[in-house]
Amino acid sequence: MSSGHIWGTTEFIQAPEQYRNMGNLLKVLTCTDLEQEPNFFLDFENAQPTDAEREVWDQVDVVLKDAKGILDELQAYKGAGQEIREAIQNPSDEALQEQAWAAVVPLVGKLKKFYQFSQRLEAALHSLLGALTSETYDDTTQHLEREQALAKQFAEILHFTLRFDELKMTNPAIQNDFSYYRRTLSRMRINNVPAEGENEVNNELANRISLFYADATPMLKTLSDGTTKFVSENKNLPIENTTDCLSTMATVCKVMLETPEYRSRFTSEETVSFCLRVMVGVIILYDYVHPVGAFAKSSKIDMKGCIKVLKDQPPNSVEGLLNALRYTTKHLNDESTNKTIKSMLQ
Repeated sequence: MSSGHIWGTTEFIQAPEQYRNMGNLLKVLTCTDLEQEPNFFLDFENAQPTDAEREVWDQVDVVLKDAKGILDELQAYKGAGQEIREAIQNPSDEALQEQAWAAVVPLVGKLKKFYQFSQRLEAALHSLLGALTSETYDDTTQHLEREQALAKQFAEILHFTLRFDELKMTNPAIQNDFSYYRRTLSRMRINNVPAEGENEVNNELANRISLFYADATPMLKTLSDGTTKFVSENKNLPIENTTDCLSTMATVCKVMLETPEYRSRFTSEETVSFCLRVMVGVIILYDYVHPVGAFAKSSKIDMKGCIKVLKDQPPNSVEGLLNALRYTTKHLNDESTNKTIKSMLQ
């Protein structure tokens, strides 16, 4: 299975009787009250859309189909470091200036494409949140259980987001290339040199792209801003509809990963890393959208349990995810955060 899209889509799977009776194993340790943890298997590998899900699923599928290509392009992104260095070291050598410019322009086209994809991803997220938080069912668990194909797409968006940001963080060429492009473009304007590619990225768009890449985790920022915006634009929906959707998703991923009976139903080892990424992604979104965040006592996410699941994996496979919790959450360093949780993430 590729790192981007888990192909296939959702059947409704009812947890078998023996799982439903595993009360001790499936309790959610929310500090507020020990209620039953959502205990159903979310079929990330085979979920197929029902007729009711089809319209939203089709809209989102168009976006997700392009996600793998975006990750492939980002992974292959080499940058124009060599050409830029030579041009800067030899400012009067016109040929070297032209070479650097010729190398950077197509790369900026790619960076613009990635940025525009983030806008499409945000729109897809809004469609999914609209469906998964609507009043169609009594609670979030019913939504996720009965709309597994949409839950799976939401998971795929999170998986893509964390993967994109991991690749971006380890590639300094992205910001260097874009800065060089902007500096050169403004110099060309001052000297009235016609710039090829000027129509590609006008000043306003360049500012937005620059802000996007200035963030350590640009796709995650897009999603957390998008989720916050969704909540503020849908005042008729209680904020709990959205935060419960996120916390339930985190819990379901945790339970599937720590329960051998569920985990044994994954046909691919890739599904484990997919589940881990999704769990971390929803925790971060919850932490941004919920007024007190994911680490507070009143949080509906069992943070200790989630961190333990991460720490039970081979260390090299989850270091990036632990770092995402350490450095991209909003409330980890709040006074109210439990000291045990802080020390677990040290």
